Amino acid sequence: MARIDEPETAGLAGDPGRLLALSDGIFAIAMTLLVLDVAVPDDLEVREFQESLRDLWPKVAAYGLSFTILAAFWLDHRRIFLWVRHVDDAVLRVSLCGLGAIALLPFPTALLAEYPARTVSVALYAGTIAVTDLLHLALFVIVWRRSQLQHEPISDHVGRAMAADLITSIVVFGASVGIAFASPRAAMWSWAVLLPVKVVMGRRARAGARTP
Repeated sequence: MARIDEPETAGLAGDPGRLLALSDGIFAIAMTLLVLDVAVPDDLEVREFQESLRDLWPKVAAYGLSFTILAAFWLDHRRIFLWVRHVDDAVLRVSLCGLGAIALLPFPTALLAEYPARTVSVALYAGTIAVTDLLHLALFVIVWRRSQLQHEPISDHVGRAMAADLITSIVVFGASVGIAFASPRAAMWSWAVLLPVKVVMGRRARAGARTP
């Protein structure tokens, strides 16, 4: 019988397989939920059908953006866990918080699709992305700084490159929350800064990485 004073996560730490399975399931569900708002009503006349298709593009754009971001989060998550041979309570707790943020993303995506010009919609969307990236950064730093969790040591070069990659997203999306209160459109355009920066920094991170 388990002791009463054992932590709630006792017995769950160890092999990362179960955590990865849970993570994959939540990512898959979140990605699927994104597309549920992309639909055309039934029994429309030709003109109504064409108007409905025109009105659908913000939802398609929001879906494409969020799916791309979720795919990037999933890749980052898997990349971090390439080094992990053992999970402890800290990894479990931070991972679960991160998965909670991932599961939430379809909600701000729907708001952004319906009200793309509203400050709250853009700010909430950007804030959710920034918080998720912050939790991924915390997860990576825990793994980086605790050698007992690793298959093999993470070099300082790789650690700094990975951290900088994640911090860049936090800074851009975090800053866009404030920008949204002045101009929601400008805030959304600011996200495009990440495209060239991510390509360069991703190459740097991968260049020094060694797959266990």
